[in-house]
Amino acid sequence: MLLIILLCGCTPKDDRVVLNFASWGSKSETDILKPVIADFEKNNPDIKINFMHIPQNYFQKIHLLFASNTQPDVIFINNLYLPIYANAGVLAPVEDNVDLGSYDKNILKSLSWKCVLYAVPRDVSNLVIFYNKDLFDKYGVSYPDKSWTFDDFLRTSQALTRDGHFGISFEEDSLFFLPYLMSEGGGILSDDLSNEIVKSENSQNGLQFYAALRKKYHTAPRAEESASATMAQLFLQQKIAMHLTGRWLVPKYREEAKFDWDIINFPNGKAGSVVPLDSSGWAVAEKSAHKNEAFKFINYLSSKESIEKFTKSGLIVPARSDVQNSKYFLDGKKPEHAKIFLDVIKTSKPTPVSVNYKEILDKYRPEFERMFN
Repeated sequence: MLLIILLCGCTPKDDRVVLNFASWGSKSETDILKPVIADFEKNNPDIKINFMHIPQNYFQKIHLLFASNTQPDVIFINNLYLPIYANAGVLAPVEDNVDLGSYDKNILKSLSWKCVLYAVPRDVSNLVIFYNKDLFDKYGVSYPDKSWTFDDFLRTSQALTRDGHFGISFEEDSLFFLPYLMSEGGGILSDDLSNEIVKSENSQNGLQFYAALRKKYHTAPRAEESASATMAQLFLQQKIAMHLTGRWLVPKYREEAKFDWDIINFPNGKAGSVVPLDSSGWAVAEKSAHKNEAFKFINYLSSKESIEKFTKSGLIVPARSDVQNSKYFLDGKKPEHAKIFLDVIKTSKPTPVSVNYKEILDKYRPEFERMFN
């Protein structure tokens, strides 16, 4: 009798393969992601996903997990950090295990290292100019068009700098000043990663133009004028008329902006309108004990149906071309000219990133700070 009772009290053994999956993301992102994971588990009852949500200090923690040989099976990663892990040999090549027919070659290039693809893209992070149409109308300033130049951009920002408003945002992170360098034909590293080109004439022209927006023309707020407020907060408060940023702010602006707004491409320098084409996607650890299941999972995450769910929120520019041109992205909501995000892909380029890219940026940071302040 005791044996029967003990047997009845036993918990059934869970024979499912457990995949550890690490990702960053806001609540709005994880609210989309968790149902996708649940659907995958429902369709694959032999696999359980252990979701490791790491909202802060993500790559520092991922680095420690790899260092202690406790790395996740599936890792959400971006192009700025991928070279570090790909070069160390800790990521598995993905090209032979996924269908890549719906991706632009430039997007795939951004998540490749030495011509090998190491992650399946989820989204593209490019930059555009968000602008407050009400302020343009108030001051009789014409809306910008795709052909506008640096000179047009400067004149526009000057015309909008009045009555306590600034014309354009200013952020000291390299993401936000790289378009000024790239559009002049410069950058941080050469495309082949062999040379630092910050000191080149083209790069210096871009840096000096950017710094002058704040220091010479004062069409962008100085550090003490923005204080603790973010550029997004200043845009919502109508203290800046134009904001250089990405698609990730669309949901916030749709919900909170009390004015009419739209987007336009970054202005044209002598090399055209060139912004960084950054991207994020899913990679598989080389030492994963369950690679087949991991690839099955990232194929599900990157499927057309899953990417549509991420796209509906307005949060991302989808990497898949069959979702880019669908109702889920071009849905008629703000911004009116959402297709600009897609047009920009054609003229942008992946940020040239080396294994020691962060150290190179750190080396030049004091110089950037002197120029900007």
